[in-house]
Amino acid sequence: MAFFSHNSYPFTLFPIIFLFLLLTTMNIVNASLETWSADTGPVIPTNPLVNFLQTLQETSLKTFGPKNFDPKMYVDLSLKSNLSTTIDAFDKLPRNATGAISVKDLSKFIDDYFEGAGDDLVYADPLDFVPEPKGFLPKVKNSQVRAWALEVHSLWKILSRKVSDSVLNRPEFHTLLPLPGPVVIPGSRFKEVYYWDSYWVIRGLMASKMYATAKSIVTNLISFIDTYGYVLNGARAYYTNRSQPPLLSAMIHEIYKRTGDLKLVRKALPALLKEYQFWNTGIHSVTVQDSQASSHKLSRYYAMWNKPRPESATIDKAFASKILNDSEKQHFYREVASTAESGWDFSTRWMRNTSDITTLTTTSILPVDLNVFVLRMELDIAFFAKVVGDNKTAKSFLKASQTRKRAINSVFWNEEKRQWLDYWFDNGATLEECQAWQASNQNHRAYASNYLPLWIDLFNSDTCLVKKVKKSLESSGLVCAVGIATSLINSGNQWDYPNGWAPLQHMIIEGLLRSGSEEARAMAEDIAVRWIRTNYVAYKKTGAMHEKYNVEKCGDFGGGGEYIPQTGFGWSNGVVLALLEEFGWPRDLKIDCQ
Repeated sequence: MAFFSHNSYPFTLFPIIFLFLLLTTMNIVNASLETWSADTGPVIPTNPLVNFLQTLQETSLKTFGPKNFDPKMYVDLSLKSNLSTTIDAFDKLPRNATGAISVKDLSKFIDDYFEGAGDDLVYADPLDFVPEPKGFLPKVKNSQVRAWALEVHSLWKILSRKVSDSVLNRPEFHTLLPLPGPVVIPGSRFKEVYYWDSYWVIRGLMASKMYATAKSIVTNLISFIDTYGYVLNGARAYYTNRSQPPLLSAMIHEIYKRTGDLKLVRKALPALLKEYQFWNTGIHSVTVQDSQASSHKLSRYYAMWNKPRPESATIDKAFASKILNDSEKQHFYREVASTAESGWDFSTRWMRNTSDITTLTTTSILPVDLNVFVLRMELDIAFFAKVVGDNKTAKSFLKASQTRKRAINSVFWNEEKRQWLDYWFDNGATLEECQAWQASNQNHRAYASNYLPLWIDLFNSDTCLVKKVKKSLESSGLVCAVGIATSLINSGNQWDYPNGWAPLQHMIIEGLLRSGSEEARAMAEDIAVRWIRTNYVAYKKTGAMHEKYNVEKCGDFGGGGEYIPQTGFGWSNGVVLALLEEFGWPRDLKIDCQ
C-alpha cells in the first residue's frame, strides 16, 4: 500500500484513512484465518524454495552430523540456477541402501548449486558514519572507556548491509526478502535485519549521530507493513508467518526527538495504524473480565504457523518426536513459533512444566511486555497524530492508552508482590470467549519482564508506585553481580538464568531513571555501571560484543539455547552507547572488574 503524505491528503481525511486501514488489516487477518489448520489457527504457507531448503537442511544433518550444525545456514542459501534444475540434480545424487548421501557428494552439490548463506546481503558503506562524531558521548571522561566506545561505534560500519542486486533481479532464487534501503544487522548467524533488535540498534545510532542510517532501517520495516500488514520477525521468506515485539513507533519517536523529521512521521503514521490493528484484532486479541465485571482487551503472541520453523526445523522435530498425536504436534509447533514471535525464544516463562519445552503455552498467555509495547504504540500514535494536526486520532489513541493502562493494572498487577505478572488464561479458550479473571492464573515466577511497565511514563510518573516496584526489584533476586537476570530458573534456555540481555537492562534502567526519584536513579545508575563494565571486560577478553551476558560473573558472555553464543552484536552495542550517553563515565571510575 502506498504511503499517505500530508501533501497528498488533508488532515480531515485521517479518520477516513484510519477506517480504511482498519478494514484493510481486518481483511488481511480474515484472509489468513480462512487457512485454518487442525489446531484451529491460521497458517501462512512458505514458498517452494523454503520447502526444498528445509529438505536440504534435514539431509545435511544426516550426512554431516550434529557437530557444529546450524540449521539456519541451509535455509539462508541462495540458488545459482532455477529451483527445478536444482531439485532435479538433488534427486539424482547417489544414495546408499538407507537413502543416505555421502559427505563428498552432498558437499559438491551444495558448492555447485548454491551461493553461501548471507552472500545475498552485501556491505553498504553508511554515508553518515564518521570515526568520531561531533559531540559524541560528552559525559564519558575516562580515556579507556572513550576509546572502547569509539570501537563499539565503529561496529555500525561493519554491521551495515544492503540487499544485493541478485535478490532484486531474481527474488525467487533467495529466501532473503527485497528491501528498499540499507540496514544494520545484529551479527554472526543473524545476517538480515530483525524487528525488535532494531529499536536498540537505533538507540545506539542516535548516540552515534547516524540519523540517516536509522531512518533507512525504519523505512525498511515500514515496507514490511505495506506488503504484509505487519512487521516481520526478520527479512526472510520463512519469517512471514510471525512478527516480533512491536517497537516501530518507539524507533520513529526516538528519531523524531533528535531530528524533528515531520516527513518521516507523516510517512509512518498510516503504517503504524495498520500495525496497531494487527496486534489488536483477530488472533492477537483477548478479552478478560475482572472481578468488578469490567472487560479489558489485551494482546497476545500468536504465530500464523503450525509446522517446524524452517530455520530450526531439525531442532523442532527432535523436540516434537515424543508427541505422537499429529494435532498435538501441530499445536506444539504453533507454540514454538509464537514463542519466537515474543523474542524470548526460549524461556520457562512460557512453559507449564519448566523442564519440558513441549509444554510451551505462549498462545494461552497474556504477556506483560507485549501489552507495554502496544501501550507505547498507542502513546506514540497519539503524539504523532497531534504533531501532524490530526487531533481526532490523537484523542482516540490517548483514550486507548488510558484504557490499556487500566487493563494492565487490572489483569497483571499483583499488590502483594509489587510487580506485574503475566496472565495465563484457560487452555482451549476460543477468541469469542471472554476470560473471567482469576488470581490463580497469574504467573508468580520472577522474570525481568515483570518490571517492564516502569519503562512507560504513565507508570514511572507515579512516585508511590515506583517506590513499591523498586523495592520489589531489589528483593526479587533478579539483580545480580553485573546486571539483571532474565529469570531465576537455570533451565538451559537462553532467556533464563543466568543470562542477562541488553534490551531488558535498558528498559528497566530507563524506567527507573525517568521516574524522577533520586533513589530510583541511583539504582538505575548502579545497574548501568555493572552492565557497561561486563560488556567492556568481555570485549577486551574476546575482541567482540556479545548477544547476551552471564550476570553472575563480570566479563563472561551468556550461553544456552539452540545455537552457539553470537557476537556482533546490534542491540548490545546500542544499549552500551545509549547508557554511556546518559550516564557517562567519570575519569577516575575504574572500568575493569572490581
